[in-house]
Amino acid sequence: MYERKTGNVILDVQNISLRFGGVKALTDISFDVCEHEIRSIIGPNGAGKSSMLNCINGVYVPQEGKITFHGQTFAHMNSRQVAEMGVARTFQNLALFKGMSVIDNIMTGRNLKMRANIFQQALRIGPAQREEEAHREVVERIIDFLEIQAYRKTPVGRLPYGLQKRVDLGRALAMEPKVLLLDEPMAGMNVEEKQDMCRFILDVNDEFGTTIVLIEHDMGVVMDISDRVVVLDYGKKIGDGPPDEVRRNPDVIRAYLGTTH
Repeated sequence: MYERKTGNVILDVQNISLRFGGVKALTDISFDVCEHEIRSIIGPNGAGKSSMLNCINGVYVPQEGKITFHGQTFAHMNSRQVAEMGVARTFQNLALFKGMSVIDNIMTGRNLKMRANIFQQALRIGPAQREEEAHREVVERIIDFLEIQAYRKTPVGRLPYGLQKRVDLGRALAMEPKVLLLDEPMAGMNVEEKQDMCRFILDVNDEFGTTIVLIEHDMGVVMDISDRVVVLDYGKKIGDGPPDEVRRNPDVIRAYLGTTH
């Protein structure tokens, strides 16, 4: 892996603790993410990885701790506010509109960017029509980037799983995020589909300059494309650092890798 040039800290997670009733999902978790970095979060099932992403993008409100994004600190912020600040999210379980076309699914990622009111949008009059055309140009560029031009008008539900994952990524990219949260983007994929998704993630990071926070179970992928890796186990942080350092960490080996090789 070539050396990526990263910038200042863009996302700072400080002492986050999250409980559901008496169950501790996260306990005193701290880590930061630098601009232009690919930062991975790994750990066994139930380690708290998705809960951590849900805290970052405002789905869950942690009982303790705070998150600083671009110098602005928040403890309580909803998903829309986080999205407006420039954080987008894909989901482990696809939340696409299966009956809608590829282009219309990706267009939903432009909703926060739209200024025309619902009445103007419905009638496509004046500024609304010009605005929609501008948004469609952005979406068409994303479709080209993700190499799914042949499926533009195809209902998403008819696409193979790997292509649906690509559409999900496209919808997140349509928000033009500063930070992209990817929740197991390669889950359920075959080797070829994983290679394609790896290439797109690296290209998003390189060409768009997007900072990426990635949850992924495939250790080969994580070690190949990540700048730094944070490791969770039972809601606690047990490792944090460059891939080679994490790979040698005895606590990580015991909890997750299961072998020193």
